[in-house]
Amino acid sequence: MKVAIARDGLQVSGHFGHCEAYAIYQKDGSVIGHVEDLKSPAHEPGKLPPFLASHGVNVIIAGGMGQRAVDLFHENGIDVILGVSGAVDKAAQDFLFGRIQPGGGSICSEHQHQCAEHE
Repeated sequence: MKVAIARDGLQVSGHFGHCEAYAIYQKDGSVIGHVEDLKSPAHEPGKLPPFLASHGVNVIIAGGMGQRAVDLFHENGIDVILGVSGAVDKAAQDFLFGRIQPGGGSICSEHQHQCAEHE
């Protein structure tokens, strides 16, 4: 299983579509390891879910995203975990140990991402 974590520096990005890169982790049983970083392509509605799916990603972790983006990720077979903040490596470990799960978190209602809880 591949997990993409939207990141800015070493921190989970508050919004997946405006992050600088995606840290890609491979989960094999009870081990998760960082395998690569994918530079975020230009932000265009609908572009990122198929981009990450083409890299074999099964789960996206971010601070927040809009409902349309969540729907597009699901259409591309990618589970969504939102409401995550802090260090990227810790988020990967929290995912591995089941401390964060798909389906929770925050949906941003504004495209420009003015959601204070994700900033």
